[in-house]
Amino acid sequence: MKPFSNTLIVRDLALQEYEPIWQAMQDFTAKRDDTTPDELWCLEHPPVFTMGLNGKKEHLLNIQNIPVIDIDRGGQVTYHGPGQLVIYTLIDLKRLNIGVKDLVNAIEQSIIQLLKQHGINAQGKVNAPGVYVNNAKIAALGLRIKRNKSYHGLSLNIDMDLTPFKQINPCGYEGLAVTQLKDLKPTLNLSHIKTDLIFHLSQLLGYNKDTVIYAEQIKDA
Repeated sequence: MKPFSNTLIVRDLALQEYEPIWQAMQDFTAKRDDTTPDELWCLEHPPVFTMGLNGKKEHLLNIQNIPVIDIDRGGQVTYHGPGQLVIYTLIDLKRLNIGVKDLVNAIEQSIIQLLKQHGINAQGKVNAPGVYVNNAKIAALGLRIKRNKSYHGLSLNIDMDLTPFKQINPCGYEGLAVTQLKDLKPTLNLSHIKTDLIFHLSQLLGYNKDTVIYAEQIKDA
């Protein structure tokens, strides 16, 4: 992808309830214009299942005390919880001269490169978006595009309770195995992985270290 001279703002938002962040993503996307910098929002969520626009209730198997929220991204049902790194990709596709498939590829390849950096061999799958290690899913992705602007993004399992995944068919696939970094490289932690993944993703989107700015709070509307 061609580099873009504008800045990429990275916001580290720690642990956040799902619905206020979802609303903030919608507001940001609705109000941004051609001069608004792209942003990555890095965070974790308390336990929650999210059901995409194509979601089918049959993929909810045995939900126990965890809320299910119907949302506006593509895809089926997935789980978010503490110890999982979520990065929301608020990207102007037209300005970067990329399509949706390019953005999906950049997200997947950033995770694959990250894992390779730490000695883990991972792959994508043609008909099953996400990243897999030994056929077990370690990262999921889902996007919404409005006016050539994206929101939602990726989730990478790092050091979390994987039990809730047994209450669903993850991403709509019956019996899909799920894994996490803790079980593959116990010495890695979320902080290290976050920094490395932001580097790979920003590079693949055409940004470099001189155009990436770190912040903490969400910009006021």
